[in-house]
Amino acid sequence: MTVHIGVNPILWSNDDLRELGGETPLESCLAEARQVGFQGIELGHKFPREAGMLRTTLASFGLACISGWYSAALLRRDAEAELTALRPHLDLLKAMKCPVLIFAETSNAVHGDLAIPLSRRPVLGPDGWAEFGRKLTAVAEATLAEGVRLVYHHHMGTVVQSGQDIAALMAATGPAVHLVLDTGHAVFAGVDPIALATQYRERISHVHAKDVRREVCMQARESDWSFLRAVLEGVFTVPGDGMIDYVSVFRALRGYSGWIVLEAEQDPKKANPLKYATAGYGALRRFLTKGVPR
Repeated sequence: MTVHIGVNPILWSNDDLRELGGETPLESCLAEARQVGFQGIELGHKFPREAGMLRTTLASFGLACISGWYSAALLRRDAEAELTALRPHLDLLKAMKCPVLIFAETSNAVHGDLAIPLSRRPVLGPDGWAEFGRKLTAVAEATLAEGVRLVYHHHMGTVVQSGQDIAALMAATGPAVHLVLDTGHAVFAGVDPIALATQYRERISHVHAKDVRREVCMQARESDWSFLRAVLEGVFTVPGDGMIDYVSVFRALRGYSGWIVLEAEQDPKKANPLKYATAGYGALRRFLTKGVPR
């Protein structure tokens, strides 16, 4: 059993709202990530997309490439077309020896639009899950055959947001499809991350660790904010600075091997990335010591 602590560059530069941290050079992000002590980093929009250049860039800072997000459109196209669209990303992850591919269905998603409230996110009806699951399983089997495990990211503002959505997804897909346990998105959606970790332990192959500020979360739900407004108002923070019981989450992940990736979508002008990354890294190490998956 081996657990590595990594980070997502979203603390420094946001992919959905690119003016957040837009002026921050990639090199600053990588230097600070290494300074804090992270072993690896996920991809963001500022990273080179050619394997040789990416390998050289990350090697300069002693960081592994963990994985990278992929926005899918399986509700609009078949598995073969999705694999064609996915190919450049998959090939990059393979070249970088990434163990997992972070996959999320974003057809009609609202998480990237500051003006659209979360209540208007896409919802898949009962008759849609079987077909979606069949196509997703086919894609996951294909990537796994090439050595990269597809891990599905439940996410606010998308078709897989709620606990009911996650349950339907897991029931409709085969064993090749695994799950990203994202603690922050779970709590924001009203889902207990400890219960998710317990129920789907054998199919969790990646963890995103971000915390939630309770009062902001409650206001976002009550006022039906957009996802990006909630981010701007500070709904997310680093582990140890919010409401999530990470020790219990890690205890529920008994036997887990893989990456635990620190995230926190915040405005870097309000939340200094180095300061928050340092605090979050220290908190994760403490929580893992107390609840280390064995």
